[in-house]
Amino acid sequence: MKSFPVEEITSLVNGELIGNCKDQIVAPEHIKNAKKGHITVIGNSKYAALWENSNASVAIVYDGIKIIPEEGKAFIKVKNPDLAMAILLDAFEPESPCFETDIHPTAVIDKTAILGNGCKIGANVFIGKNVIIAENVIIYPNVSIFDDTVIGNETVIWSGTVIRERSKIGSRCIFHTNVSIGADGFGYRPTNDGRGLVKIKHIGNVVIGNDVEVGANSCIDRGKFSSTILGDGCKIDNLVQIGHNSVLGKYCIMAGNSGLAGSVTLGDGVIIGGSASIKDHVTLHAGAKVGAGSGVISDVAAGKSVVGYPACDSREKMKQWVALRTLARN
Repeated sequence: MKSFPVEEITSLVNGELIGNCKDQIVAPEHIKNAKKGHITVIGNSKYAALWENSNASVAIVYDGIKIIPEEGKAFIKVKNPDLAMAILLDAFEPESPCFETDIHPTAVIDKTAILGNGCKIGANVFIGKNVIIAENVIIYPNVSIFDDTVIGNETVIWSGTVIRERSKIGSRCIFHTNVSIGADGFGYRPTNDGRGLVKIKHIGNVVIGNDVEVGANSCIDRGKFSSTILGDGCKIDNLVQIGHNSVLGKYCIMAGNSGLAGSVTLGDGVIIGGSASIKDHVTLHAGAKVGAGSGVISDVAAGKSVVGYPACDSREKMKQWVALRTLARN
């Protein structure tokens, strides 16, 4: 079990120690559940009221909150509690599952595949023809990587993930359990007689930049002609759908159950809330934000926030909701 003195944690988060706590800190915990030896986070005033009844030994506290610790307890004042919490969780992160051998004997690796130094490959992994995997890539059990795929340094691929043929993956990516990369996009057209459907084949691929993280059970479909692209630093939550030929700029965020139809373009730094849906061939320009549950059917200008179904300017939508509520009362 990891543990740290309060002074070491204070140094890690670059905070200011207030109070006197001699307890060794063994884990972070929510303020309501914390016990002696735990550290918690008070990021805003609504949690400050819970401190009086908390058993936590230490709290990381936003320096704009005016509370003091009790006797034998301590606060670590910081300017950004969210970033401090990220550092704290990193310090207490348990060790990842270990590999008894670097390459498990049940892994099936084509003779034409190239593996970099330091790679670890788990049980029942399949690696197809002409796959190139760079150094220090970790592939957990039951992953399938199909022909002509390229994967960059230090990428981590968790169990159940399938990476289809011709995919290009950057360095330091993380793909969580059961991610699908490079499946066919969704495309059908009625037959001439109207009695059936013709499948539109997708012969492109998926290109993913560096430092991209994709949550469990998310799907990134390959392009119809060219590539579906995720730029550097994109963060994709669980259960997200990214349609064929969509292009994401750098550092985009998509929350759980959101989805892009085909050929959607996101500029750098776009944020899409949970369960939001974006219509095909729509562009969300750099810095645009889409509220949770919204349905976007037209382009969104740079830096603009939209909400609702169909989505429109967030301030305009709020006015509409207030007007409807007022009308309902009359």
